[in-house]
Amino acid sequence: MLLPLVDATTGTDSDWVVKLIDVYPEKYAPDPKIGGYQLMIAGDVLRGRYRNGFEKPEPIAPDSVSRYEIGLTANDHVFLKGHRIMVQVQSTWFPVIDRNPQRFTPNIFLAQESDFQRATQRVFRSSQYASYIVTTVVEPARQ
Repeated sequence: MLLPLVDATTGTDSDWVVKLIDVYPEKYAPDPKIGGYQLMIAGDVLRGRYRNGFEKPEPIAPDSVSRYEIGLTANDHVFLKGHRIMVQVQSTWFPVIDRNPQRFTPNIFLAQESDFQRATQRVFRSSQYASYIVTTVVEPARQ
């Protein structure tokens, strides 16, 4: 599964976290206690500095529209009738992964407290700048 994400940040580095979620119906007869439950199917993160490859980290031009291709680990999942598909995009997954200072530094692990700054991330979804999901749909076998 691939998520081409079109976005911008006010910083010079940013993390982009994408999660694919199976949302159970609010009224779930098999087990009413889990009605509305959100089951994460896949999730991944791409650090903006590596958007053009892992060999040479590069700063992001603030407020520039960029395209990222975030691949979600392939796994088989059946979305049952009545379930919904949710995609969440966020800029941090702390404490699962370390904090990004939102400012490009040569080595994020050596970032000083003064390197950390606020940043605003925007995800675009217009016809000109479209973020979308590319996935394979398998039809059920006919009996």
